[in-house]
Amino acid sequence: KRLSKLAPPADSAESSDEERDGEQNEISDKGDDGSSEGEEDTHLHGFSSSDDDSSDDDDMDVEPVGIDVGKLPTIAKDDESVKRKLDKAKKQPTQDRGVIYLGRLPHGFFEAQLKAYFSQFGDVTRLRVSRNKRTGHSKHRAFLEFDSSSVAQIVAETMDNYLLMGHLLICKVIPKDEVHPELWIGANRKWRKAPTARIARQVHNKPRTEEEIERATKRLLKRQDQKKRKLAEAGINYNMDKVAY
Repeated sequence: KRLSKLAPPADSAESSDEERDGEQNEISDKGDDGSSEGEEDTHLHGFSSSDDDSSDDDDMDVEPVGIDVGKLPTIAKDDESVKRKLDKAKKQPTQDRGVIYLGRLPHGFFEAQLKAYFSQFGDVTRLRVSRNKRTGHSKHRAFLEFDSSSVAQIVAETMDNYLLMGHLLICKVIPKDEVHPELWIGANRKWRKAPTARIARQVHNKPRTEEEIERATKRLLKRQDQKKRKLAEAGINYNMDKVAY
């Protein structure tokens, strides 16, 4: 059954602009990696290349299985009007690239699925899924860059307010002067959640210096004295042996 475009809600344009602007503002937060996009060998926090060691996978949440994009309709082939527009754009390619913002993505649309699905329109040069910095879960928003701005415009016109798996997509072209300079940090890389359990275990089990042991001992003895004093105030005479590291 073909999925069709529906009339946009009254506040769709306004809400999409607010979501897009808010998302681009989040990119410059301290939680993002500060390396440049041209450093191919730099491992960004939260991302990894296909050559990375996967020995820590047990400490990380497994990404939910994405949807099978092969079962979705191929708009670029099935819709004759869209097909004609794309053919015309390919005959008259533009030199500059085009960036689009995608909002209200269905669950299961991750990096690989977005790349596979939107490649039906043209060459997707870069993409980035917005994710929660703490959990790594998708925020159902993404940015895609096409090799041609004319193709990006066709994608925005076709997919904006398109009903996909029960979600009305938001698809807008981002003007070139509004693209955040750090938008593509971590683009085209597989997301890996930081192994918080392993990091906490290493911090807890690391060897302690004599100064750290002394400070920990003082804190422990102080807490024991406080408990003993409270017991005495309650009329309980309890002699506890002091324990320390």
